[in-house]
Amino acid sequence: MRQTFVGQIFNSIADAGRDLLDRGAGKSRSHSIEGVCRDLLTQRGEASGIALAREVVLLWRKISEEERLNFLVFLQKEVCVDQEALDKAVAAYEADKSPENQRKLSKALEAPRQELMRRINFAPGGTAAIVDMRKFLVRKIREFPELGPVDQDLQHLLISWFNRGFLELEQINWRTPAVILEKLIEYEAVHEIDGWEDLRRRLDKDRRCFAFFHPALPDEPLIFVEVALVKGLAGAVQPLLEKDGERLDPAKADTAIFYSISNCQDGLKGISFGNFLIKQVVAELSAEMPNLKHFSTLSPVPGFMKWFTATKGKAAGLSAGKVTKVKKLLLEKEWQANEEVIEQVREPLEQLIAHYLVNEKSRERPLDPVSRFHLGNGARLERINWLGDVSANGLRQSSGLLVNYYYSLKDIEKNHEAYVNDKQVVASSSILSLAKAG
Repeated sequence: MRQTFVGQIFNSIADAGRDLLDRGAGKSRSHSIEGVCRDLLTQRGEASGIALAREVVLLWRKISEEERLNFLVFLQKEVCVDQEALDKAVAAYEADKSPENQRKLSKALEAPRQELMRRINFAPGGTAAIVDMRKFLVRKIREFPELGPVDQDLQHLLISWFNRGFLELEQINWRTPAVILEKLIEYEAVHEIDGWEDLRRRLDKDRRCFAFFHPALPDEPLIFVEVALVKGLAGAVQPLLEKDGERLDPAKADTAIFYSISNCQDGLKGISFGNFLIKQVVAELSAEMPNLKHFSTLSPVPGFMKWFTATKGKAAGLSAGKVTKVKKLLLEKEWQANEEVIEQVREPLEQLIAHYLVNEKSRERPLDPVSRFHLGNGARLERINWLGDVSANGLRQSSGLLVNYYYSLKDIEKNHEAYVNDKQVVASSSILSLAKAG
């Protein structure tokens, strides 16, 4: 990671603090990560505090997976809310609801591990270490649900530290440092990037790529979006991914297609950046190329086949026998290349997926996560694209179907309000007609 000027200053302060700690404690001081954290919570000096925080960061990087898990248990059990102090604060507030008692109650409600993380964050590399801690925790949370309060506290802090005001939008191109370009290849989560030549095509003159960065993680993209500049609404992704495909003069494009959005940091799971990213990229592209009149995604429907496979009996207005027949036909090898099978499954599949996107809900929101994301951002569910992604993953997720979510600049806020306040799935008349049939 590139070291910033501020990072160099903090390292200098930490070096001075390290000398003070060594002279004051000698060999008696604990060097376990838990012991250093105990010292960090009680240390008041700035230099020594930064030195201890840096030591925690270095220890986290080198300890084993078992030791990391033990550290999280330490955060859960030892650096937690003091129940006795909380009970006293609650009693005092109930007796006298003064601002001072309210402040004391608020302080008692916060686990000391939050203050610990704030202090660790002062160290060079502290933010990256805390993000990595949560990445590890996210992997372990199902196996150890008792660590949930630790996860909640880390997420609470990270939401504050990674709010939109701190994020920097950068366009990624062939002049971007190689260390970042390599991260794009590694992190692409929707359509795998097959090496440097593939990446070069995705950064060509008729393509754009934008990413959000945080000052504390200058070489780590948080989320990035890949854009194709085309004429008309693209309905299939394979032509957009072809390395030898025709290059369009950007001045002749009228549509920007957002064909891949990838979150890069598992440690920031549950912290949304995409809504800001889409809107800002639309603004950037509009300013750069006034010839662009349309902004749309070409999106997967990742939950469709899982939902369809689990359905029993009739669904979306189709009889139980028809549903069973479609499921059976989709099991045939290379069905997507068989015209006879296509003729039998296309109409019911389009009806099913329209029903799934518009009508299938969880807590009054669309069951599909991609749909929730774009509708929440103010997009309109515009069009279903038959066999828009015939890759193995596309067939597995949604029988090859893709959808366009259309971002109309004049309607974004209106659509957002309809979704958030009225729980409305804003969709085109053609999709609503298909969904109504079910």
